[in-house]
Amino acid sequence: MDRRRQQRVFVDLPVRIWGMDAHSRPFMQPASLRTISGRGATLQGVDAQLKPGDVVDLQYEGAKAQFRVVWLGKPGTEMQGEVGIESLSTDTQLWDVDPLRCAAATGQG
Repeated sequence: MDRRRQQRVFVDLPVRIWGMDAHSRPFMQPASLRTISGRGATLQGVDAQLKPGDVVDLQYEGAKAQFRVVWLGKPGTEMQGEVGIESLSTDTQLWDVDPLRCAAATGQG
């Protein structure tokens, strides 16, 4: 059973992320968004060592927002480098995609 509370839309959007890693060292790196929803997203290509609860800043097309790390892909699997994030800002919309409208248009809603 799917535990997700919101529809996800598959995308491939370039972003930049930065913050403090699990060892309290600053990092900055490019990544990409794999899925987005109204409150969160899945990043891929993340090399920084993070842990659930960490806060990262994300920039997409000049707009910036903070996100909390919710889950991490398990090392050694095809999910390695993927990070689930949840927005800490209720009033910032970084991407111009409405997941509910996209899901309905593709028959997934």
